[in-house]
Amino acid sequence: QVQLVESGGGLVQAGGSLRLSCAASGRTFSSYPMGWFRPAPGKEREFVTAMSWSGSTTYYADFVKGRFTMSRDNARNTVYLQMNSLKPEDTAVYYCAATKEAIGLQYSSTYRYWGQGTQVTVSS
Repeated sequence: QVQLVESGGGLVQAGGSLRLSCAASGRTFSSYPMGWFRPAPGKEREFVTAMSWSGSTTYYADFVKGRFTMSRDNARNTVYLQMNSLKPEDTAVYYCAATKEAIGLQYSSTYRYWGQGTQVTVSS
């Protein structure tokens, strides 16, 4: 069982930055690939980024490449999402998620454990 708690959301002006954190419970956190998702029109949850359990491989949605960076600290049971050059269309609740699967990390159905989400609002 893994419990996830996101934090770090807030209100920021366009062009600004935020750093989201996702703290996980459980001693086996380091064995879980992790992902970040957000709601999108017509989709239950839209893929933002994901990282392998070791941190050696990271995947990004095209719309965040060059702006967002995912990282993880397995010693602290925490993953991070550094969000730079934020745009109003990035406004959403951001969810972190954990899975034991090594493939299909861009699909929300791959993930078993979800946090409650943290709100990010970008003003124009």
